[in-house]
Amino acid sequence: MQSIEQRIDSLLTLSPYGLTPEEKGPKLLELLRDELDYAAARHAGFGNYIRCWPCHPRVASRVEQLPFLPVGIFKADPPLSLVEPQDVKRTLASSATTGQVPSKVVVDSPTARRMTKGVVAILQDFIGPARRPYLVVDAPATAANAHELGARGAAIQGLQPFANQVTYCLRLDDRRELELDLDSLTKFAQVHRGSAVLVYGFTYILWNHLVKPLTAQGLCLDLPNVHILHSGGWKRLQAQAVDKGTFNRGLAAVFGCAVERVIDFYGLVENVGIIYPDCPAGNKHAPVFGEVVIRDPLTLAPVAEGGIGIIQVCSVLPTSFPGYSLLTEDLAQVIRFDGCPCGRRGICFRFAGRVPKAETRGCGNVQAQRQ
Repeated sequence: MQSIEQRIDSLLTLSPYGLTPEEKGPKLLELLRDELDYAAARHAGFGNYIRCWPCHPRVASRVEQLPFLPVGIFKADPPLSLVEPQDVKRTLASSATTGQVPSKVVVDSPTARRMTKGVVAILQDFIGPARRPYLVVDAPATAANAHELGARGAAIQGLQPFANQVTYCLRLDDRRELELDLDSLTKFAQVHRGSAVLVYGFTYILWNHLVKPLTAQGLCLDLPNVHILHSGGWKRLQAQAVDKGTFNRGLAAVFGCAVERVIDFYGLVENVGIIYPDCPAGNKHAPVFGEVVIRDPLTLAPVAEGGIGIIQVCSVLPTSFPGYSLLTEDLAQVIRFDGCPCGRRGICFRFAGRVPKAETRGCGNVQAQRQ
């Protein structure tokens, strides 16, 4: 019988959205059962939690019956860990607003390797594997410290496998505030006009430091073959009454591209190695090495198609902490359980905001602290 590691690696070689629910469900169920056993044997508290679950993993017939943890458990100090301290390569911590405690997860070398493979596999399915000029809508200082990164720096570096060169188009002024480097931006656009280009920026930074100034000047970069990825920061745009449609149209206008080339992705520090980009139909998808369950806020029963509930994320990738099945503080609507118009198989959903009264966690900023 293959080991847990071999079976995880096997899933990572598959097309990330190529399995039907009937094909994917049994594979995930068997692997997650073994991973829960693995975690229970290495953490006494987690083992007790599993034993007290109403449905034991070994008698569960579907992934949604397996035990899940509330994501807030990762605010514990020290963080939940399944490895020895000397094996921890990095501790990832979500940002927290003043007075709030960040979530923390520990990552060893095998988990870090799978994280990279997972994100690359997902993004390749959306933008292809080719390397291309990479425009970062941020300042170089954001990603300068390889040992300690926020979400912006981590995302900037995480996309570098798709880059053959990197250009930053923001800089820090005398007050250490971000400002547009228009010369750098226009030079990049002139050199790469007509080429396939990759752009990344935090959502509010793209809007405030790129869309607004370029729109005010009536400028269009004329880069129709761009893919624009963005994450985090929606809360900061609420006061400006900028919804997703307005954002996508504004960004597409200044780049001179179709709105479908603007790709928002959802992710959690606790759900390492998995991100949820928007497909051309506007939906998010769970890859073959993970699953999403949407649960009724009152009963916690899985909702039907069209229903809105709390997002539960599942992943087989981590073995350094028990991040296999987590109930988040976010809401989503199930669009379909299979058959998205984009062709990707399995559940598709749309983000619908935060659970009422759930704390705001700093727009998903992530710091990476090397041990």
